[in-house]
Amino acid sequence: MTEKSMYTKEEKKLFREIFWSSFLLENSYNYERQQALGFAIGMWPAIKRFYKNKEEQGKALIRHMQIFNTTPHVVTLITGVASAMEKEAATSPDFDLSSINSVKVSLMGPLAGIGDSFFWGTLRIIATAIAIPLCEQGSILGPLLFLLAFNIPHLLVRYYGGVWGYTLGTSVLDKATGSSLMNKVSKAATIVGLMVIGAMSASMVNMEITTQFTLGETPYLIQDFINQIMPNLLPLLYTLFMYWLLARRKRNSTFLLLVTIVFGIAGAYLGIL
Repeated sequence: MTEKSMYTKEEKKLFREIFWSSFLLENSYNYERQQALGFAIGMWPAIKRFYKNKEEQGKALIRHMQIFNTTPHVVTLITGVASAMEKEAATSPDFDLSSINSVKVSLMGPLAGIGDSFFWGTLRIIATAIAIPLCEQGSILGPLLFLLAFNIPHLLVRYYGGVWGYTLGTSVLDKATGSSLMNKVSKAATIVGLMVIGAMSASMVNMEITTQFTLGETPYLIQDFINQIMPNLLPLLYTLFMYWLLARRKRNSTFLLLVTIVFGIAGAYLGIL
């Protein structure tokens, strides 16, 4: 079946708007929510279509302000899936809204790994290898071929990612109607999402105790004993402490940042970190 017969004129317009909006993904990148605002902007073409009043539109935008981070080149695939879910949520009062963010989080990590490997680790290298010999000869074709070799696949993936994501999301939701499939999808997405957040915490939070003691003439590093109990135990405990401050004590990100700075300075001054 061709695209012409599969999608309505309005859906094709939606795909184009998702494509262009996706270029704003990293315009407001920050360390509190990372690409969240950019992703919410990318969702606006779908939100303004599926929700008819400002209150519902505002709630949908706030829903997409949760922390988000992925490779920009593949973000439209996630936007497409989320758009299909927002369409279903707008028409079904019983739709589980939390499943939208669960699916987003479960997709952003794996797609980031694929996107980084393909675009930054493979395609960019190939494009550079094509361009460098021509650049050494002083030919203007060098930078032009680099841009073409990198951006033609990138733009195709960015556009059709939205189409594929929307189609996939719509297909899954159609099959889920009247069955328990959506509950299973939501549960699976939540599990994968928690795994992604756990992996991010383990890789991005670095904390080690540098203190050591000596028995006889043999030095013993305290961190080695902690690693034998559980590797990355300290980053885990510190992440849970931050979560407790954020969720239970209702502290904002600025307070968490100040606590981290003070803790790091104090630990370094005392010689324990």
